[in-house]
Amino acid sequence: MLRDDPNLIKKAVHTIQMLAVDGVEKANSGHPGTPMALAAITLETFLRHLRYDPTAPDWADRDRFVLSCGHASMLMYSVLHLAGYDVSMDDLKSFRQWGSKTPGHPEVHMTPGVEVTTGPLGQGISNAVGMAASIKMMAARFNHAAPLSTARVFGIASDGDVMEGVSGEAASLAGHLGLDNLIFFYDDNKITIDGKTDLAFSEDVGKRYEAYGWYVQHIDGHNHAEIRAALDNAVKNTGKPSLIVARTHIGIHSPKQDTAKAHGEPLGADAIKATRANIGWTDETFFVPDDVRALFAERAAEGKQAHEAWQNTFHSFQTRGDDLPAQYARLANKHVPENLFEELLKVVPQKDAATRVQSGIIEQRAAALVPSLMGGSADLNPSTKTMIEGSPALAAGKFEGRNVHFGIREHAMGSFVNGVALGGGFIPFGSTFLVFSDYMRPTIRLAALSHLQSLFIFTHDSLYLGEDGPTHQPVEHFWALRIIPNVDVVRPCDALECAAAWTHALTRRNGPTVFALSRQGLKNLPRPDGFDPKVMLRGAYVIADAADPTVVLIATGSEVSLAVSAKALLDASGERVRVVSALCLEQFGRQDADYRNSVLPPGVPRVSIELGVTTPWRSIVGDAGLTIGHDGFGYSAPDKVIAKQLGFVPEAVAEKVRAWRGAVQA
Repeated sequence: MLRDDPNLIKKAVHTIQMLAVDGVEKANSGHPGTPMALAAITLETFLRHLRYDPTAPDWADRDRFVLSCGHASMLMYSVLHLAGYDVSMDDLKSFRQWGSKTPGHPEVHMTPGVEVTTGPLGQGISNAVGMAASIKMMAARFNHAAPLSTARVFGIASDGDVMEGVSGEAASLAGHLGLDNLIFFYDDNKITIDGKTDLAFSEDVGKRYEAYGWYVQHIDGHNHAEIRAALDNAVKNTGKPSLIVARTHIGIHSPKQDTAKAHGEPLGADAIKATRANIGWTDETFFVPDDVRALFAERAAEGKQAHEAWQNTFHSFQTRGDDLPAQYARLANKHVPENLFEELLKVVPQKDAATRVQSGIIEQRAAALVPSLMGGSADLNPSTKTMIEGSPALAAGKFEGRNVHFGIREHAMGSFVNGVALGGGFIPFGSTFLVFSDYMRPTIRLAALSHLQSLFIFTHDSLYLGEDGPTHQPVEHFWALRIIPNVDVVRPCDALECAAAWTHALTRRNGPTVFALSRQGLKNLPRPDGFDPKVMLRGAYVIADAADPTVVLIATGSEVSLAVSAKALLDASGERVRVVSALCLEQFGRQDADYRNSVLPPGVPRVSIELGVTTPWRSIVGDAGLTIGHDGFGYSAPDKVIAKQLGFVPEAVAEKVRAWRGAVQA
């Protein structure tokens, strides 16, 4: 085999290194040193262990490669080009340019072969934990019948990745779950942007990961024999995830080797000339020797054979006479019944309760109808009500269940959820209190950027949680989440809207959905005669009306009931009030203008009622509108006391509206 020729292997390493250097230099932007340092590791991973078919980058049982240090993206693009993926030489030459498929940091769905959007350090390796778990979960369901889910997750993490706290949380969880299909290199190059890592970092990473429960090896990251032996050992290892601590030299072979200057800026013409001389490389830029192309073509052919063998296994599996093939199809396609909403409406609780309770009841029916649904909480199942009944939780060696105990690890929970969404087969959720969405904001943003069907279920959604006080009471969080592009926030007002919220989340494929659910009990509100529940799926709708309305009250969640009560008082004093429940403002914004105008008639004064910050509501109520909310932090007191003190009772709301209307009409 060509990969047994040490001279050709050396040439291939130099090819990867110089493609990365040339790409960064042409863009006059990027990170050349890390791709140079990691070329040997990446080459050995692709040529000897990673199972891939570049003609079928989404093959279900392919191995995954995660470059957690996404700033080294030219390493990824160079190898994908050589490996035969749809990444052309022109793409390499368009690195970091408008409209290219080689952006500054790798983005899933943009570049074939890129499995995860990386760049925010710590996220890639943390996503990989969820990805590895999803593969194990599929294996637990089907591998007793046929080896359909045997993939491994390989990756590389940098000093920055292992410094970030999220990776520590995720690594701890990976060790606890015994994810032995997770194999990562730690690029120990001892350089960061500021200088040497010992400016701020002196721990023994290998010992830390051993304490997490990982199988740890130490190698010279430029010694091919050591790289191969470590990979062989990691692949054979069972019961533990693997970390290979690789001592490397950033910017190797260049005059800037082992300096911060090799990290985040082009090498420059003089340094590149010296580097070419040091390795005996041609002056031709973006040069790929024919025998290097042949080396990768040989490996691609092996990958294609592995893919075909898997397809043969899968075709035999499909001829089984039991329900397993249908079960596999439902998971692989993340099947959601067309009549999901109608089915969820059948189990809508009639008893008044907190929306976290109503949602939890509806979730059980959703889980029965959607086998892909799985997830867990950050040690808060009794509070978030999200445990899927009748199913065990994941544990080391046991992946048949649908529940995950994340522990008090909100950061890792979000990354894990995104990794599962990327891994295939499952629609994952994570749950905690809304105020702790702050800990998960980076993962929610990445889910939106990556168009992932990740579900984030947040309870205790307002100051009404009461005595716990301002540290646990969200005020800015509704809008902090709504302003993230491609995030849908659903805040149901009662059980009926909880069914609509779950329907929206499970049928929305191209982005994350955030739930905001109450701790305090809420009334199930009456709807007008002839009400069609499907209108709720349009995001906002008229829940209580008046002929030729003089004012529209727009409310969400627990404040919808307040608005309905205030309407009765205002109607009695001569106003004609329409109440609009805004379950999901993002979905409402997608509706056609005719529908939006039918709900919020142009020219009719508008009032927003939501127990949170008010400024963003101006985009909906206008400068002349009235915003009723709270622009400070919360208070430690019983919920009813808080409501009265802040004027979130019907009489106070009605009086504010009357005063505003009087001032406008004066």
